[in-house]
Amino acid sequence: MYKKRLFTKTLMATAVMLASQQSLAAGFQLNSQSATGLGRAFAGDAVIADNASVMARNAAAMTLFNAPAMSLGLNVIDTDITVKNSQYTTPFGTSSLDDDQIGGSSYVPNLYYVHPVNDKLALGAGIYSNFGTKTEFSDSFAANEFGGLTDVKSLNLTLNAAYRLNNQWSVGGGLDIIYGQGKLQRSNQTLEGLVQQQTGVAGPLLDVDVDGTALGFNLGTVYELNDANRFGLSYHYSPELKAEGDMYAQPAGGNLQGQKLLMPLPDMVEFSGFHQLNSQFAVHYSVQWIEWSSFDALKTNQDVTLNDYQWQDGWHYAIGGTYTVNADWTLRAGYMYDTSAQDKKTSISVPDSDRQWFSGGFSYNLDSKSTLDFGLTYLMGEDIKATEQTTATAISATTRADALLYGVQYSRSF
Repeated sequence: MYKKRLFTKTLMATAVMLASQQSLAAGFQLNSQSATGLGRAFAGDAVIADNASVMARNAAAMTLFNAPAMSLGLNVIDTDITVKNSQYTTPFGTSSLDDDQIGGSSYVPNLYYVHPVNDKLALGAGIYSNFGTKTEFSDSFAANEFGGLTDVKSLNLTLNAAYRLNNQWSVGGGLDIIYGQGKLQRSNQTLEGLVQQQTGVAGPLLDVDVDGTALGFNLGTVYELNDANRFGLSYHYSPELKAEGDMYAQPAGGNLQGQKLLMPLPDMVEFSGFHQLNSQFAVHYSVQWIEWSSFDALKTNQDVTLNDYQWQDGWHYAIGGTYTVNADWTLRAGYMYDTSAQDKKTSISVPDSDRQWFSGGFSYNLDSKSTLDFGLTYLMGEDIKATEQTTATAISATTRADALLYGVQYSRSF
């Protein structure tokens, strides 16, 4: 009886934590803007400009086109996420939980168009995604106050312009209209029953279905040393997205109708280089910085804080090569080392670690103006010890997140 009273007395603080531990699983960045980029681990993507998708990484590179160009593609992300060796602790004791698979498939389309106005000015528009993730624990997972469903998607509409200053320098930039949508659910029948007993209010621990739109921008530059060597630098400002919809967090405010969920997104800076070593072989590389430390807290516009985070800035380091076999076929490959956004605070529902990308792909020229591209990446994570706790419950487990990414793309010049 004492343990039950202790359990009940701590429910208020517990449910606040339950509603917040993994509320922005979409904090993971999506590198899936094109099939060509996927096939080289996005090495050099801010400056290569082999199709119109380059505007997603650096608008200034649109000056490298001498004819209108269009790209249309689809990338698929199949995640293999395992939560194993779980130890679940409540005031009634500690128990081992069965392993759970929480991965799934995500489909990320993209569309780009570049239109050179003259030999100096180019305009472009694109639709793609920078952020998104999905994890879903089975209903039988006992610790679903830490698991549940996290399904977040984003769509970026970009409107860009680029201008050639001289033979070496080009600049560019534009607006990013970002639409985000999220569904977040956390549940536990025992905890929900005790919350109802304590407060007289019945409801899930967390049930959020929101969406919103925000305005960002991007800036970039390209320096062409000569025809065979060039460098690119770009900056993406990501705004704080204010999402509206149905929000219920028990008992952290209960029904949060009328409030907005504030989701800070990270700024990004990327440097890329491209070097055509001979008529057939080129090497390229990129370094990207992602300001995940800006994701400090998840709260509403009425200052209801759901959780404080201790994320750290992330880095991507990528190198790749492109080999032109003949007039019809081009092969590419790349490697990326991608650092984790999480630092001291870890999670079972947002399994994160340093990751390695092993990528390959090809292009086939259907004719002089049309190209079909294919890219494939195996993303390999690491085993990470994740621990989470509230004032009433705790869980420790080993998580591992691997993924297979593949994409197809059609590009055409006019």
